[in-house]
Amino acid sequence: MSNPWFTSKQQVYNYDKKPLEIYMFIDPLCPECWALEPILKKLHIEYGRYFSIKHVLSGNIANLNVSKKKNYEVIAELWEKTASRSGMSCDGSLWLEDPVASPYIASVAIKAAELQGRRAGIRFLRKVQEKLFIDKQNISHFEVLKSCATSAGLDVEEFISDFHSESAAKAFQCDLKITAEMEVQEIPTLVFFNENAEDEGIKITGSYPYEVYVQILEEMLSEQPVKNQPPPLESFLKYFKFVASKEIAVVYNMSISQVEREMKKLLLLQKVEQMPAKYGTFWRYVED
Repeated sequence: MSNPWFTSKQQVYNYDKKPLEIYMFIDPLCPECWALEPILKKLHIEYGRYFSIKHVLSGNIANLNVSKKKNYEVIAELWEKTASRSGMSCDGSLWLEDPVASPYIASVAIKAAELQGRRAGIRFLRKVQEKLFIDKQNISHFEVLKSCATSAGLDVEEFISDFHSESAAKAFQCDLKITAEMEVQEIPTLVFFNENAEDEGIKITGSYPYEVYVQILEEMLSEQPVKNQPPPLESFLKYFKFVASKEIAVVYNMSISQVEREMKKLLLLQKVEQMPAKYGTFWRYVED
């Protein structure tokens, strides 16, 4: 029996007109934005046919003032606390060993990636987060960003050209303007809009249980949304390629120990590689 996720996968992950659009205000350096990934995956899989997401980069809200050693220590501690609470690993020691001195560079790079399409931008953002939070790589180094572009399947030459163009810098400035106009003070912030331009959006700041986001979708849609069931685990892994135990746990309503048991079976079959992190475990799908 086919899973509805597959029949609607084009609907879930295409960006044609959908009833709702979510503006997600983020910063690539923000650990709380990274911690939202499991919930966003679940929302995409179960209700992705009803909404598209537009990432808006919010500048230095999350960076405090990344110029003083004391603030590096504060950021490092925040990362460790967020990772410990959320289960999405991030290694705060980066800030003590090789702090990100030019945070805006990564934001401009994300806008450059988006010039190759919204999906390309989302893939690139994920690679940047993985490099930063898991691999402890400094994303203010252009070589690191170039490697993210390669991993995300971008046209790297085009990415380099766009990064140095006015278009990417202007797109980032446009995001900062939207952030100011919508009075976004904290990140992550999600603003839900429906098709009626006269209706105000619903703004939700910070992280909440999954049910809260579903409730907002239900309130904003003129119909009762139909929930898709998640695909078989192996299909999920094949699609996303690199995921945390925490992401699997949230999407499939499993405990971490249940996830580890299921993943060990796939490990024995050499379907995945286990990638230990400072907090929790990540899994890389092994392509046939």
